[in-house]
Amino acid sequence: MANELDLENIEGLKETEVARKIEEHGYNELPSTEKRSFLTIVLEVIREPMFLLLIACGAIYLVLGDLQEALMLLGFVFVIMGITFYQERKTERTLEALRDLSSPRALVIRDGREKRIPGREVVTGDIIMLKEGDRVPADAVVISCSNLLINESLLTGESVPVRKVQCGGFMDMHPPGGDGLPSVYSGTLVVQGQGVAQVVSIGLETEMGRIGKRLQSLETEDTSLQMETRTLVRNMALVGVALCAAVVIIYGLTRLDWLNGFLAGITLAMAILPEEFPVVLTIFLALGAWRISRKNVLTRRSHAIQALGSTTVLCVDKTGTLTLNQMSVGKIMNGAHFYDVNSQTDHLPESFHELVEFSILASQRDPFDPMEKSLKGFGDETLQETEHLHEDWQLVHEYPLSQELLAMSHVWQSPDGEDYIIAAKGAPEAVADLCHLKVDELEQLSRNISLMASEGLRIIGVARASFKSEDLPGKQHDFNFQFLGLVGFLDPVREEVPQAVEECYQAGIRVVMITGDYPGTARNIAQKIGLKQADNVITGDQLNEMDDETLKEQVKGVNIFARMVPEMKLRLVEALKSNGEIVAMTGDGVNDAPALKSAQIGISMGGRGTDVAREASALVLLEDDFSSIVASVKMGRRIYDNLKKATAYIFAVHVPIVGMSFLPVLFQWPLVLFPVQIVFLELIIDPACSVVFEAEPAESNAMKRPPRSSSEKLFSRENIGMSILQGIVVLVVVLAVYLVGLNWQGEESARTLSYITLIFANLALILTNRSWSRTIYQTLRSPNQALWWVLGGAVLFLGAILYFPPLQQLFKFCPLSLWEILLCFAAGMLSVLWFEGFKWIKNRGKGSNPN
Repeated sequence: MANELDLENIEGLKETEVARKIEEHGYNELPSTEKRSFLTIVLEVIREPMFLLLIACGAIYLVLGDLQEALMLLGFVFVIMGITFYQERKTERTLEALRDLSSPRALVIRDGREKRIPGREVVTGDIIMLKEGDRVPADAVVISCSNLLINESLLTGESVPVRKVQCGGFMDMHPPGGDGLPSVYSGTLVVQGQGVAQVVSIGLETEMGRIGKRLQSLETEDTSLQMETRTLVRNMALVGVALCAAVVIIYGLTRLDWLNGFLAGITLAMAILPEEFPVVLTIFLALGAWRISRKNVLTRRSHAIQALGSTTVLCVDKTGTLTLNQMSVGKIMNGAHFYDVNSQTDHLPESFHELVEFSILASQRDPFDPMEKSLKGFGDETLQETEHLHEDWQLVHEYPLSQELLAMSHVWQSPDGEDYIIAAKGAPEAVADLCHLKVDELEQLSRNISLMASEGLRIIGVARASFKSEDLPGKQHDFNFQFLGLVGFLDPVREEVPQAVEECYQAGIRVVMITGDYPGTARNIAQKIGLKQADNVITGDQLNEMDDETLKEQVKGVNIFARMVPEMKLRLVEALKSNGEIVAMTGDGVNDAPALKSAQIGISMGGRGTDVAREASALVLLEDDFSSIVASVKMGRRIYDNLKKATAYIFAVHVPIVGMSFLPVLFQWPLVLFPVQIVFLELIIDPACSVVFEAEPAESNAMKRPPRSSSEKLFSRENIGMSILQGIVVLVVVLAVYLVGLNWQGEESARTLSYITLIFANLALILTNRSWSRTIYQTLRSPNQALWWVLGGAVLFLGAILYFPPLQQLFKFCPLSLWEILLCFAAGMLSVLWFEGFKWIKNRGKGSNPN
């Protein structure tokens, strides 16, 4: 005998009481070992090569007796340390927020209403609802359940699930692993049935807390981007070491001043050190995940951000993703006649009463499923004054849905009756099988189903049976069922879906709909959302008959898969992948997990999805909405584009800095750049590459171009080559200014003119690399608040080093006239003019306006 879940009299905790308990006892979580203290971050920052070089320079200046220069450099250590610490903490806070979002969800009853919350917000005394596929959020005692089986292998090592029963009024916990006990434990998995439990302990007080285990949903892992960056940084560091050694040796041999030679070598090391790359990558991925979460999509695995821009196929469930999953009864059929339901229904013909009666009896008394909710509401509205509603009947047994039979039955007993009444509902063919319909009856049923499906209705069959013995049979097939009819449900298409589908097609992304509904229903929805090739459908039966090679060919031209069960999704994903597609797949159930894991981007449903599906996926939709997936793809493309722009800028800006550090040593000219000047340049470069480019809006054509090839590298030869070419042109211009100043006005003037030109060229590089398709004039109309802070700070800094005597002396500069400053500005802008022309010609050749 199974216990019916009676939720009508359960109020749960009040929110005020919950807030008090959280304040007193904390959240339902185990302490994270990854949270770093202020001191830990400071020590990690100090160990960075750039800071060690700054300290080394400061020490050399102290030996040389230049106290002012030494103190200034050592002061910069703390300034840059503060900036780096701010960035680190911002990243940490972002990751902590994402971890909170990614914690297992819990369905609780509070103030008499069901509410889905993060598992960390569960408190002792909470009433939690347990459903198939969920993870139990805390240690609790079952107060009501129906066919509840839980896998406790996380605690016991035994893979066989154990049966749970309701408690007999005693809220005591028992050791894990026992069969027929009422205790459930945090982190264990509901594999069948459902139940209601009251929380006894949370956090460290749970069984999992006591044995010292920790669950963590958000994983930190090395992506291909990180590995690519690590290789690049290593190679650049090796080149830098070789060049630095060369500078020290050349300077020492040619000028016989080894101490200043070491200083020049360290200056070059600071110029060439690619410390921005790891910082940029970390910030872009962390803030990218945060930005995507603002689109109601949680990133659980960072590789998904990179893969989003390469997606070629979106495989999506129909119900709840393309539709609202807000069911309403639209049409019913009692075996002989149809009845169209409308919102003004006030009198249901008597001949349809039994069909509605038994569809309600086959549902949960207090339903959570949208379909069952609509049946109960329809019955309350149409059968209220009849004898067909049975609030006083007792549910004595339940035959759950299974993969072998897609139908479920409830066994009821009336208060004074000796007979048992059985109500069944499920897939029409499964219910027809239970009723052993004849061939001609099956043919007529098939025609009726097709007629209802063509109207976009989701259809179930309903049947009834009776039984006299108390010894109920083990299978539904042992009852003598009578077929009562069909119920068709309307599920409206989400308003924003047609536009989102069109956006996918413009972006070169194919949309594939997967549904358990009939082909006619699927075609109707496909036409409403604008799905291409809406007439071609593959059913689950047809898919089962295909071998892998046939399926591989068939999936190339079919976008609708109907009457599918979750196990078929894995074959579908594998077939698409074998055709070279980058697949994003949605799912919500336990059986969806293999397909979600196999797809390059698994997307689980946060609202109705199970924790098993969430853990197998790379993304979680916090609201089960197709347009959120499309918004994530667009955001993924934006993040990758901006990452490419930032890396291009880093390459380009370092070329002239390295050149102006190395060439004067090589040709025995007066030095242009000293450590203090490079540090000031870094104060512009660091926020530019990590903040300005990260904040850049998406390109106007982000969703109007084909998906990026999955084999495309961020540091491709084309990107690096174009970036280095930008840097070489800037180096030539700055070097020309330096040589002219050296010949006409002397060392101090040449250094000032070339450095100011380098600053303006640096700002020009920021502006031109904001977009590789639009000109500076066009990008200035795109809002980017961080850009103006960087530009404004650079201009103030220029004024300070030119006209504030202590800084002027420190930088070894001389004052410049307005005409000389304008000359430097013109030279800096001229250095990127060729790239602006290149973009204009490229856009003109495409014959399209980039705006």
